Amino acid sequence: MTTHSFTLHIPDAVLEPEPLDPAQIVSGTPEVTGKVVWESPDGRQVRGIWQITPGVVTDTEADEMFVVVSGSATIEVEGGPTLTVGPGDMAVLRAGDRTTWTVHETLRKAYAINL
Repeated sequence: MTTHSFTLHIPDAVLEPEPLDPAQIVSGTPEVTGKVVWESPDGRQVRGIWQITPGVVTDTEADEMFVVVSGSATIEVEGGPTLTVGPGDMAVLRAGDRTTWTVHETLRKAYAINL
């Protein structure tokens, strides 16, 4: 993690395994990898890259904005909209949103989360 301004080519970034809680997996054998590239000193702002392979998972979201770099997914927000995302799409999720992600092709995104 860096403390200075930087650039990073997202498609080539090397990611580390981030094991999913088995209770989150609805179907398939999705695998998650990621990399935090910047975090504020108080830990309340996080910037990074996240990737998930095809499958269906559930999550409870943080306050997040992300941009999809590759892949595609459908994100069903409980009591809200169904979002279809692919390369070049930006999405905003609200803290506390309960979601179901159906990942059609391995999805890689760059994200900014506020905790």
